[in-house]
Amino acid sequence: MENYHRLDVRWEHPIVRVALNRPEIHNAFDDIVIAELRQVFAAIAQDNKVRVMVLSGNGKSFCAGADMNWMRRMKDFNREENFRDSYTLSQMLRDLYSLSIPTVAKIQGVAVGGGIGLVAACDLSVAAEDAQFFLSEARLGLVPACIAPYLLKKINAGILRGYFLTGIRFAAPRAKEIGLIHECVANDQLDRATEDLLRKILDCGPQALKMAKELLDKVPEMQVSEWMDYTSQLIADLRASAEGQEGLCAFLQKREPSWRSG
Repeated sequence: MENYHRLDVRWEHPIVRVALNRPEIHNAFDDIVIAELRQVFAAIAQDNKVRVMVLSGNGKSFCAGADMNWMRRMKDFNREENFRDSYTLSQMLRDLYSLSIPTVAKIQGVAVGGGIGLVAACDLSVAAEDAQFFLSEARLGLVPACIAPYLLKKINAGILRGYFLTGIRFAAPRAKEIGLIHECVANDQLDRATEDLLRKILDCGPQALKMAKELLDKVPEMQVSEWMDYTSQLIADLRASAEGQEGLCAFLQKREPSWRSG
């Protein structure tokens, strides 16, 4: 496996745990963090033993957004350099969003700017109740551009407009209310709640989970005639597949399916 300088990556098949590992600066990210995240996401995509990924931050916070030193360097970039830099961030977020396995964000402390983008690009998320979220870009004369597509997949545009145009903080209970996160738990229950969620995911058929992600991604872009054909073929394929047959037999025989007993 790769050696990472700014990530803590633990391969615990069928789980892989990826933690931002810059606790001294609340896991702020820069171009090196982005590059390492792309590397680990590519490795995960090639490892058929991995069934779920947890993304977290070591220390007091999940991710405080962009590293100040990186921002100082960006300030002197020309437009072409800024485009290349931003496009790499967009690629990393797309890599995360496009993983075929379920992804879970585990959030404590603060999630700022691009840190919120990481949360939004994950499938599911659990946050400590005192976690704080902050889309601060407009206060700097910027906008949360690269993360916007993933935020809009989870948060109503009218609600998101209020945070884009004010830069105000919101806490974990509000993040759950608007759909950014899925669970908000007491601070001392964050580890347990995350592990409970992982067990629920691992109870499900691996191929079914991959197809569920594909279904949710493709259907909203389809016309009626397209999704009628696509969804009918998808469920027919799954019912006839080895995993589908095993799941149905296990249910009828009142036993655990093979992927769960393993």
